[in-house]
Amino acid sequence: MSTNEFPKNKPQSNSIPEKISLLLQHGSLAVLATLIEAGENAPNTVGMKLLVDNSETPGPTVGSLGIEALDKAVVAQAAKFLDSNEAAHIFQVKEFVPALTELSEVQILFERIQSEPRLVICGAGHVGASLAKLASLMGYRATLIDDRAEFVARELFPDRGIELVAAGSWSEALLEAVGDGGGVSVAIVTRGHSEDEQCLRAVMTVDADYVGLIGSKRRTHIVLQRLRESGAAEARLARVRAPVGLDIGAVTPEEVALAIMAEIVAVRRGGKGGSLSAWRRG
Repeated sequence: MSTNEFPKNKPQSNSIPEKISLLLQHGSLAVLATLIEAGENAPNTVGMKLLVDNSETPGPTVGSLGIEALDKAVVAQAAKFLDSNEAAHIFQVKEFVPALTELSEVQILFERIQSEPRLVICGAGHVGASLAKLASLMGYRATLIDDRAEFVARELFPDRGIELVAAGSWSEALLEAVGDGGGVSVAIVTRGHSEDEQCLRAVMTVDADYVGLIGSKRRTHIVLQRLRESGAAEARLARVRAPVGLDIGAVTPEEVALAIMAEIVAVRRGGKGGSLSAWRRG
């Protein structure tokens, strides 16, 4: 059998759904590759699947597309696909492994597998409260933290999709909510420098997808400089969005929340944050 031939009637793994369930429970990231168009050289293979777990390098796999060389190429392409921030994309084999000439027209659907996006908000003042409500409306699992129990009372947030945390310690509450940081955005919108610094110092120890700090340029510079002087990793400090949010001229708490969510979505989806009509005026 040639290296580019698919074995006929290869049994598909039944463990892919179980593996996906475990990945979602642990907040891991994966790619599900499905062969959707086989072509003349690969009959009876449509629907075969390969799941690539991104929690390790190289990513362990479950299932198969039917040939080892193609499986290996898909694992390599899966990492590039995840970097694109796309939810799904159809590739022809010739686009990412041209050496498999007999399979060049085969089409594979790549799908991002990850749990619902999460947003952890430090500070339940006007902006934090508005942000939690907007995030929940947009399908994010929101966690709202404050050291003032009355600001995170359930009667203020009837939406049960918003987790409320009355913190004894900002750092401990934040780290417990964030976990390892995978799939998590963090917005620091507390009432003062000290609280901001406690939260930012804590989140610098994990690899969150997004970290934003509210405040003026001067205020955020002071907080970042204090952390820099205390030895915080420069690479992680450089990723902090400070001041937080896109420039939409926001004034009200609701508008500020919108500016923050817009930036979070742009980072998650790989958007540029500009005007979609800019090309017309260029």
